[in-house]
Amino acid sequence: MFDFEVIGNLHIHSTHSDGKGTVSEIAEAAARVGLDFIVLNDHSYMTDALHLEEEGFYGKVLVLVGSELGVRFHHYLAFDLKQRLAEHNLPPQKVIDEVAAQGGFGFLAHPFEKGMPFSEKSIAYTWNDLSVKGYQGICLWNFTSRWKERVRTIFHGLFFLAFKTQTLKGPSRKTLAFWDQACQKGRMAVIGGSDAHGTNFKWGPWTIVPFTYEYLLNSITVHLFLKNRLPKVLEEAKKEIYTALKEGRLFIAHDNLCPAKGFRFDFISDDGSDLYMGEEGDFRKGGFVVEIPSDGEIRLVKDGRVLKKWRAREAVYEAQEKGVYRVEVYRRLFPFGWRPWIFSNPIYLR
Repeated sequence: MFDFEVIGNLHIHSTHSDGKGTVSEIAEAAARVGLDFIVLNDHSYMTDALHLEEEGFYGKVLVLVGSELGVRFHHYLAFDLKQRLAEHNLPPQKVIDEVAAQGGFGFLAHPFEKGMPFSEKSIAYTWNDLSVKGYQGICLWNFTSRWKERVRTIFHGLFFLAFKTQTLKGPSRKTLAFWDQACQKGRMAVIGGSDAHGTNFKWGPWTIVPFTYEYLLNSITVHLFLKNRLPKVLEEAKKEIYTALKEGRLFIAHDNLCPAKGFRFDFISDDGSDLYMGEEGDFRKGGFVVEIPSDGEIRLVKDGRVLKKWRAREAVYEAQEKGVYRVEVYRRLFPFGWRPWIFSNPIYLR
C-alpha cells in the first residue's frame, strides 16, 4: 500500500542555464509553497557541468539534479544522470540511448507545443521524430508551454497574465491522444512540470517578473506515492523519487487552482490483489475508487474516451472489461467554467 504522498515540481531552470534563480533561492521558494522535492532540468548545452554537487536537502526540501537535453528540437528531460551529456548534433534516439547507458531515464518534453504567436513568432520546441524508443514517458502538462500558446497580442498577454490561474489550459488533445494510443501498446508514464525560469523584464525603471518561482513551483506539480516516508538520506530519497517517477506512481495537479493533496485513484480487487496508479495486471473482478479533496467533476477515462462523470467527492465504478483506465478532474470556477485540475496516471487491466 502506497500511503505516503509527496509533492514536487519538475523541469526547473536555474542560473546554471537560462533561469534567474540560484539553487538555494529556488529551494527557498519551494519551501514556501510546501513542496517536498524539486528536480532541476537545466539546459545541458548552456552549462559545462551537471552540477550534482547541488543535490541534497535544503531544509525540508529535497533538491535533485537532472538535465534538459536538446537544442532546437527533441527536448528530453533526463533524470538520474551520473555526468553531463554533450548532446550536440546527436540524433534523438542516440540521446535517449546515452541517457540509458548511464543508468538514467527520461521523458519527452512538450512534444507538441505550439509556441507563442505574439513575441516568439510561434517558435516551438517540438518532437519531430516520434519513432524513438526507450524513453519512460512524456511530459503531459507543461505550464509555460500551455500558457504562452494563447498569447496572440499584448492584450491577450495582459489578460492571461492577470488570470493565469483561472485560464490555464489542460494538456492538449494531441498530447492526450498520443498518450492514450501509446498506452494501448504498453505502459507509458506521464509527468507534468512548470518549466520555471523566473524570467524578468525591464520596463523603464521597473523590473517585472510575470511568473515568480514561488508561483510556478505550485502550478503544475507531481504528487508521488511511496510505501514509507521520504528518507532523509540523499541517495535513499533519490531512489524513492526516481522509482515512483519511472513507474508512473503519481498524478499531475494544478495546485494553484486548488490544493490536490488527498486525491486517490485505485483499483480494489475482489481477491485482494489491488492495483494503483501506474500498475498493470490481468483483468479481474473489482472496482475503481476515486477520491478528491475538494468539489469537482470526476471523469473516468477508458482507452481515451470518457466512460462516466460524477460531480462528487467520491466515485466508485465496477470494472466491466479490460482497458486502460485513468482519471481527469475539473473544478468549476465562475465565470471561467470547468477548469482542468488533476490528471492521473493509468491503471492497466489487460
